[in-house]
Amino acid sequence: MEVKVLNISGKETGAKVQLSEEIFGIEPNDHAIYLDVKQYLANQRQGTHKSKQRNEIAGSTRKLYKQKGTGGARAGSIKSPLFNGGGRIFGPQPRDYSFKLNKKLKEVARRSALSYKAQDNSVLVLEDFTFDSPKTKNFISLLNALNFANEKTLVVLAEANQNVYLASRNLQKAKVITADQLNTYDVLNAGKLVLTTGSVKTLEEALAK
Repeated sequence: MEVKVLNISGKETGAKVQLSEEIFGIEPNDHAIYLDVKQYLANQRQGTHKSKQRNEIAGSTRKLYKQKGTGGARAGSIKSPLFNGGGRIFGPQPRDYSFKLNKKLKEVARRSALSYKAQDNSVLVLEDFTFDSPKTKNFISLLNALNFANEKTLVVLAEANQNVYLASRNLQKAKVITADQLNTYDVLNAGKLVLTTGSVKTLEEALAK
């Protein structure tokens, strides 16, 4: 798949990049995508939710009233889950939601996500660029030049660039990552995928069979 290379002004540079069929042209594996996205979202969960059981509630353990003769149900400690302020039955406890996936399966999922974007003509290649200063207006100008102002855009750089990252940080629909941070969820969550020529090479080295 051959794609024209643009500059940050949105104009063609005359150069072209050949996107590997092994990465951008495979038959997508939907189940691999599902598992990889499920793992990504699970890993985002802190798992710090916690409610107190009856043995953790502050309060007396004395019997509230005598066992018989009151006409009411028998009751023990005020910390019983049946009373307001008592412990919670089967409440949430801290846990780790992460789970393991094979490395090859994750690679298949990423290639599948990239192939979906390529099929939808949602992949654009820019020449490597940087900004002189971390100003949001610079990034907005870039999106306007590409006609992506109203699109959810994922920009993939070959290596970290502080000015580009900071310029995009305040924009709700824009996200900047490096090629080694690329994941299935971010690719599918974006409406448009913008790669730099350097990031294309990095992805091919990482994902090519």
